[in-house]
This record gives sequence, C-alpha cells and structure tokens, in this order.
Amino acid sequence: MQNFIFISPNFPTNYWQFCRELKNDGMNVLGIGDQPYDELKPELKDSLNEYYKVGSLENYDEVYRAVAFFIFKYGRIDWLESNNEYWLERDAALRTDFHITSGFQTEDMPRIKYKSKMKEYYRKAGIATARYHMVDDLNGCKAFIKQVGYPVVVKPDNGVGASDTHKLSNDEELKTFLACKAEDHPDVSYIMEEFVRAEVNSYDAIIDASGNPIFEAGNVSPMSIMDIVNDNDNSIYYIIKDLPEDTRAAGRAVVKSFGVKSRFVHFEFFRMTENQASMGEKGQIVALEVNMRPCGGFTPDMINFARSTNVYKIWADMIAFGGTDMPVGEHYYCPFAGRRDGKNFVYSHEQIMQKYQKNIKMVDRIPDALSGAMGNQMYVATFSTREEMEQFYSDVLAVTDGDAAAAQAALSQVLALGEPTTKALTPKPNLSPAVRPTTAVTKTPTRAVTKTSRKGRK
Repeated sequence: MQNFIFISPNFPTNYWQFCRELKNDGMNVLGIGDQPYDELKPELKDSLNEYYKVGSLENYDEVYRAVAFFIFKYGRIDWLESNNEYWLERDAALRTDFHITSGFQTEDMPRIKYKSKMKEYYRKAGIATARYHMVDDLNGCKAFIKQVGYPVVVKPDNGVGASDTHKLSNDEELKTFLACKAEDHPDVSYIMEEFVRAEVNSYDAIIDASGNPIFEAGNVSPMSIMDIVNDNDNSIYYIIKDLPEDTRAAGRAVVKSFGVKSRFVHFEFFRMTENQASMGEKGQIVALEVNMRPCGGFTPDMINFARSTNVYKIWADMIAFGGTDMPVGEHYYCPFAGRRDGKNFVYSHEQIMQKYQKNIKMVDRIPDALSGAMGNQMYVATFSTREEMEQFYSDVLAVTDGDAAAAQAALSQVLALGEPTTKALTPKPNLSPAVRPTTAVTKTPTRAVTKTSRKGRK
C-alpha cells in the first residue's frame, strides 16, 4: 500500500474529495493540518486513515515532525501534496528534506513561483508574454514606462492570486506605490508589466507521470480579478463547454516546457480583446502565469458539472494507477456568478432560484474573507448553449439603474471572446526584460468556501 500525505486536507473544504478518491483507490491517506480533529467534516474523517494535528501549518518544524512520525509508523512516504498554491513551497521543502521524489523539489520552485522566472519557459514554449521590469526606483520604473506607456500593472514577483496587485495610470500613482512599498514591503520583490487588454482563459488539466494530459478543460474570466477587488464589482467566470484548440495547444506546450508530471494544473493565459503591437492581434493567446495546482474555490466541482465527470477521481487514479477509466460525459457551460451586496438587483434571490431551479448546481453566501474577489452571494449553474448562459448572467446581475439593454449587449460581446475562431499561437516577440470509476458529482450543493483567509479562487 502506497503512503500519501495530504497537507491541509480540510482546506479548501471541497478537498476531502481528493482524499476520498485516494482512499477508494487503496492508498494509505495521512492528513496533516492545524484544525482540531473533532472539527473536521465527517466526510474528511472517513477519507483519512490517520490525521496529525499541528499547532500551525506555518511552523515548519511542527510539520516536519508530523511527517517524521508518519514515516516512523508507516514507512516510506510515496507522495506528499496539498494541491494548494499557498503551500507549494512548503510541500517542495518537505519532499526535498525527506527524499520524496514524486513531486517538485525546492530547486524547482523559482520557475513555478516567480512570475519573472516563468517568462523564460514561456519563451521555450513559443508563447508571448507582456514586457516587464523588476521594480527598483522611480527613474528605473519611469524608463520602462516610457517604452510601454501607462497603465502598467505591479504585483509581487512571488505572489498568490490577485493579492497586492495594482494598476498604475500616471506618475502620481507610481510615486504613491513606491512610497507604500518602501514603507510596508521594503523586502518584497515586485514585477512591473505592461498592461494587457484581455480576458483570462485557463487550461485546467490532469497530467500523468509521462507528462501527458489525461483530462483537459478550461475556464474564462471576462473580468479581471484585480478590477473586481479594486472596483468592488460583481464576479463572473465560467467553465467553457469545449476547450478552444489554441488554448489546448498553448497549455500542452507549457506542460512540456515546464516539465510537468503527475499534477493537476491551472495555467492562465490572456486572450487579447484588442490589438497590441507588442504582443499580437485581438483574439490571440498571451501567457499570464502557471499554477501547479487545481484552480481554486469551487472550480473542481464546476468542472465536474461541465464535463459530467469526477476530476477528484481522475486525479486520484492518476496517482494510484497512472491513468483512469473515469468517463467524461456530456459537456455544458458552467457559469459562476457572484453578486455584490449593496446593489439594487432586478431579481431577488428567490426569483433567481425559481427561474433556474433546474440549472442551479451550487448556491451559497461567500464569507467576508473571500468576498473581495468572489462577491457576496454565489450561484453556479449549467447550460447547454452560450445564449442560455448569457441570459442567466443577465438575470442574475441585472440592476434597476443603468441601461440594461446596453449592459446585455456588452456582456454578450465579452462572453463571445471565450470561443475564438483563431487556432494559431501568438507569434513570438522579444521576451527579454524591456529594461534589463465512481459516479460523477451530483447536483447537490457543495459548500466549497470557508471563513479562513488562506486563499479564494484564482
């Protein structure tokens, strides 16, 4: 029996399903977390062979001792994983220290965690990226901006999601950012990039031990998470019914370039919404960033709904057997809509639930800790056509003020970008720094958010 250590199996709260499928596949599933055992979900308790509680997962020595205890009790550890962006470096350190060779090691972290390091591997894959500059001083930043123009985007080089991401539109905002950085984050390295006018398309895949995809899907985020947070707006993204071929080709090229094996991945790409001379034409793919873990929040469940399958089982089968016989059924669009409190919506919650009772798969209030990027009230549904999905978004997000017809037309145009006719990858520009077998998940609502602030969707 293979031993699998799952770090933080209680968060995200839907991750118990990974543990369940591992255990169903005959793995010895050992959990390490900082939540008291009595507070774990019954489903998670049933999915673990043993659970070791530490005082804090932030304390490396405690987690190290927990792994050592499991080795003493059960022998060699075959796998150690959290499937969580927040713990990727911790996972790699533990694998390195205990000679667990089935995943990334500490030496692999720079290329998969630092946005500036990722660009070299995108170049190898033949995919364009935004021009960039490592933030230094006012003169250095202004020299870069002189080449690319305002606005620019600044964010931590090693960051998670859209946290601490800012769009700077003039010299005053640049000076304010540099002053705040000097005062609050003097030791944090920030990357500055030219602003890309685009929506975000993702490649979500499960990759086997030979580096080949055994499952592929993708989602579309028509609205920037950065803008949602900064503008206090509603949140929308959706699993696309059929993965565009250019997204598939880009995703597979990145898998090969980064040397990905035995992982669930979430790669993000820009799809240009207008021509930009430095990167390409409207509709083309430009690299954003790689995430060597599943897309966060509700997305694994949404993929299940959109593909009539079970990605938790597909991933576990890949770990246990190297492949899967889990079928993929009918394809659907699966939209997420996050309403923001304080807006005057045309339709009440009850009216939405009544109209879409046959389509709704998940519904819940989103905890305040995650609401910045996801709204306050969430709905997840499935539809066979994009027109039905457009109407759903129109109904859920309609407000009593403003031009509803214009808003609907704009929404339709934005959603249409997710299904391009282009098949080719973006031509490669100069990428150097400018300045230097179970059943599918059912429609039972899944509670996939918690009050903890460790991470929301990305």
